[in-house]
Amino acid sequence: MLEWLLAYQKAWLRPDIVAGLVTAAVVVPKAMAYASVAGLPLQVGLYTAIVPMVIYAVLGTSRVLSVSTTTTIAILVGADLGEALPGADAAALLGATVTLGILVGAILMLASLLRLGFLADFISEPVLVGFKSGIGLVIVLDQVPKLLGFHIEKAGFLRNVVATVQGIPDASGGAVLVGLLTIAGLVAIEAFVPRVPAPLVVVAGGIAALGLLGLESRGVEAVGAIPQGLPSLSLPDLSLAARLWPGALGIALMSFTETMAAGRAFAKSEEPRLAPNRELLATGLSNAAGAVLGAMPSGGGTSQTAVNRLAGARTQLSGLVTAGAALLVALFLAPLISKMPQATLAGVVIVYSVGLVKPKDFRAILAIRRTEFVWALAALAGVVLLGTLPGIVVAIVVSLVALSQQAADPPVHVLGRKPGTNVFRPRTKEHPEDESFPGLLLLRPEGRIFFANAARIGEKIRAEIEEAKPKVVAVDLRSVFDLEYTALKMLIEGEKRAREQGVSVWLVGLNPGVLEVVQRSTLGPLLGRERMHFNLETAVAKYLSGGK
Repeated sequence: MLEWLLAYQKAWLRPDIVAGLVTAAVVVPKAMAYASVAGLPLQVGLYTAIVPMVIYAVLGTSRVLSVSTTTTIAILVGADLGEALPGADAAALLGATVTLGILVGAILMLASLLRLGFLADFISEPVLVGFKSGIGLVIVLDQVPKLLGFHIEKAGFLRNVVATVQGIPDASGGAVLVGLLTIAGLVAIEAFVPRVPAPLVVVAGGIAALGLLGLESRGVEAVGAIPQGLPSLSLPDLSLAARLWPGALGIALMSFTETMAAGRAFAKSEEPRLAPNRELLATGLSNAAGAVLGAMPSGGGTSQTAVNRLAGARTQLSGLVTAGAALLVALFLAPLISKMPQATLAGVVIVYSVGLVKPKDFRAILAIRRTEFVWALAALAGVVLLGTLPGIVVAIVVSLVALSQQAADPPVHVLGRKPGTNVFRPRTKEHPEDESFPGLLLLRPEGRIFFANAARIGEKIRAEIEEAKPKVVAVDLRSVFDLEYTALKMLIEGEKRAREQGVSVWLVGLNPGVLEVVQRSTLGPLLGRERMHFNLETAVAKYLSGGK
């Protein structure tokens, strides 16, 4: 906190206060909506807009990140609680939420201690696109019955689709009208007057309509009583830890991923860079401390951070103002909020959850790489068909498989020289004029060569030698930053096999680390200076001068 407080400028005070109040107008109704997504009482969402916001303002490194909860975290919380305590009442769920929040916080703080901040980039972007789209579909389907004024028994995505369709004849006309007006109002306000806090306007309109028009007598259900004031301190139920920790691990990963993504997206060049390990500590303490004070698991939200930035926020003071506004709502306005129609709340959730489903992102991925498009679809299918928590596992597995596939099958390029230059590049149909040299085969593998890909690289090199039948093979290693022991053995055996066939192997462009590994092995003395070259230009010159 001292880093931004000591550098605080008087001109920032008004923008920070205004931005904090505007963000509160968006965060408070959305946080309560997300609590309903998690199957928790609405006041839990309200508390989540207080404590995590304050702790992050003190410890976090982003100047404008708004920390409460998000659609993704909310549905993961609901899935974990539903799996650990099926059919539990509100009191049991609240107790479990304390344990879950502390577990999430402990995992994040442990990750900070172990300096695992690099995991912010652990899940690939296409997989994250698919995962979030799946989450969006699940949330929207979960809210449609509430929008229509009836309830269904939850039983998986496909069964929920069938149950929702079957329940349409029982829909309440009043609830449907309120829900559609909520959605239309949100869309219209954000399209035409984006500076107006749309969630606050539609929630206020729904509350007013329920009270003034007597909508409850027409089948429009209110959200029900919300306790006024602040929660008492709650202790975790450690007996639930064994059932909750797998879900807590997934929530922690998603909380940190979303926090870093939102923080990076809205950082300005003149602001301090985000420190991933400090972010782990800040979000960890936010979750742990928030849990004992009634909050659900939290993280940085992209949409609310966008509002904070656009409203003019300059420092974390705006987050403290947002938390203060949420505190005032909890102390004085809770009875009023209890009159909000369920259909209004469902409409707010649907509008902001639909935004997670981004067909244009899928099209962009498909236009660039079909393989990564398949990864995105796999992550989406994992969430929709298996559930959100297994969906995280699917997303991680898909990312690991993608990483393994890329590492296990690196390219080996056949090179040619651009005419009239010393530029060597992969031979392609676009440049048939590139020079080749009879009897000399130029090859360039790329990336780290280690036990998982050494055999595959060896196969590719042998195939090129068999096709070209050269006298000399010059292997350009300038793009290889590491040569592991298994790979070195492959290289030694490959050189021996080539020599027995009358083919001389040269190594070119070795970086210091790779050169040291080669020289320590039997291959270094065997090749000597005669068959190791600084670059391709000198290797080609030696070959053309009759060297072998």
